Amino acid sequence: MNEPVFERDPADPRKKEVNPLLKLALELGPLMVFFFANARGEWLVERFPVLGDFGGPIFVATGLFMIATAIALIASWLLMRTLPIMPLVSGVVVFIFGGLTLWLQDDIFIKMKPTIINTLFGVTLLGGLFFGKSLLGYVFDSAFRLDAEGWRKLTLRWGLFFLFLAVVNEVVWRNFSTDTWVAFKVWGIMPITLIFTFSQMPLIMRHSLDDRIRK
Repeated sequence: MNEPVFERDPADPRKKEVNPLLKLALELGPLMVFFFANARGEWLVERFPVLGDFGGPIFVATGLFMIATAIALIASWLLMRTLPIMPLVSGVVVFIFGGLTLWLQDDIFIKMKPTIINTLFGVTLLGGLFFGKSLLGYVFDSAFRLDAEGWRKLTLRWGLFFLFLAVVNEVVWRNFSTDTWVAFKVWGIMPITLIFTFSQMPLIMRHSLDDRIRK
């Protein structure tokens, strides 16, 4: 029987196990490329003049971000023969808003991308709960095994957190410089997300189906 194009439901016993570190690398790799390219855009253009066709550092970063995102999705397909839902949705938004950024030479579109993605994820997670679906399992199924109530509570919290990130992104890009926004996107959002993630461990331990986590 052929594998489906998209990853299986977390509860499906036929779903392939994915190394959590590999999954994290594929999802965060493009973001690190974006930060590095924006910080060293002029240096990159000096060594690879063709990158100058993109424009200034933020546009070089945007172009390389799109390429890195495509590579990450292709790598996911080659390694697992399925496409992860959340990174795929994020990738589509990256290609649309990144393409508009390069075409119009206006960085407002790439700055709006986190707002669109986080709002989309937040609304999707909360909307899924409305219809009785805890969609967060697609993101964390390789790391945690929770009971139904645990997935519901965790999905609610992450849905609200994504909406919070959307608001924060709007405040930062509208009130600070591009370099400040890029730095905050990597060194601000990531720590905030890690703190939030670790703050959910008591809930995860209470509802875990894995004895190794309970201990």
